[in-house]
Amino acid sequence: MTVAHAPHDSRSYLILLLKSFFVWTFTLTVCWLVVGFPLVFLILTIGSLAAIALQSVLPMSAVVLVAGGILLANVLALFVSAALLTLKGIHPHEVRWLRWLNGEANPRHKTVYASCPLTCDLKTY
Repeated sequence: MTVAHAPHDSRSYLILLLKSFFVWTFTLTVCWLVVGFPLVFLILTIGSLAAIALQSVLPMSAVVLVAGGILLANVLALFVSAALLTLKGIHPHEVRWLRWLNGEANPRHKTVYASCPLTCDLKTY
């Protein structure tokens, strides 16, 4: 009986790992684009200076080399971070600050409109 369910369990575990990896990749990409914007600007500034410095040594491919290196480093950092979080067993639905990802809003206050005391049926607690 256990042998019959073994392939199905490993397949569902693999699907769960892939799903977790892709969700972590998406989440880290969004966070990097939104929160890491000042860092992106700093990295691009340093990359531009490196391309200018390499222009005298490698006239044809200095910009391509620097831009490709920066892009490869960012993608590699995102994938490695997502893989580490996935392999550690941290699932995105368990992280408290990722409620927006699952559509679970946690509002701190309830909005009351100006006309609400006259038209709404409010419960006071």
